[in-house]
Amino acid sequence: MAEILGSWLYLQAWPNPVFEGDALTLRCQGWKDVPLSQVKFYKDGKILHFSKGKQTLSMGAATVQSRGQYSCTGQVIYIPQMFTQTSETAMVQVQELFPPPVLSAVPSPEPREGNLVTLRCQIKLHPLRSALRLLISFHKDGRTLQDRGPHPELCIPEVIGGDSGLYWCEVAPEGGQHHGLADPAVGDVVQLLCEAQRGSPPILYSFYLDEKIVGNHSAPGGGTASLLFPVKSEHDPGIPSCEAENSISRERSEPKSSPLLLRLVL
Repeated sequence: MAEILGSWLYLQAWPNPVFEGDALTLRCQGWKDVPLSQVKFYKDGKILHFSKGKQTLSMGAATVQSRGQYSCTGQVIYIPQMFTQTSETAMVQVQELFPPPVLSAVPSPEPREGNLVTLRCQIKLHPLRSALRLLISFHKDGRTLQDRGPHPELCIPEVIGGDSGLYWCEVAPEGGQHHGLADPAVGDVVQLLCEAQRGSPPILYSFYLDEKIVGNHSAPGGGTASLLFPVKSEHDPGIPSCEAENSISRERSEPKSSPLLLRLVL
């Protein structure tokens, strides 16, 4: 239990440490259990909750958004006096159970037709939660290939042309919410997609990673353009964006920080 001491009040936050999904509870405690009234809880300087006498606040399941600076105020009843006091600030850090999973294709994300390919969803649990049971699902092009289960691998016995596409995995603690999409690993190939919603062809598409151009593609008839990008280091592929240009105008997309998806290339 974390305790931040003030002159008359201290704020308790538990459990400590706090992980995603834990039931986070705050308590505004008087010195030597002196009675409190008119209790207010604050997060990052903004009031969260007011109670005439209740000193405990249940915050529900902790998320990354639960991180912040917490404090409380209350009227201290110390006969014959009554005065308002403020606790010192407590920093609540909500730790991830695990970083985004990494999806890899073994032996290669570029298999030959007819070969065996195994998709492996790799998860690194926090050491303090190493016994947590995880459920893993695999997806391709917006549909589920394997629903939530304990198996971290999906086998494609004989790859055919229809198996080419965008794959990802999702991971959830048993009874909890899924955690993101898989980040591509070194050696994987990711696909950047760009489509102009309007505009007369031909259209020239330019692809960027971290604001640096990595390639372009001409679409004489308009529509969607794509660029395959091999991940060569852990710092790739960066934050992607694209630009579409025709003879009349030029339009740039907003950079997207969401993970890029693994692509099997046949």
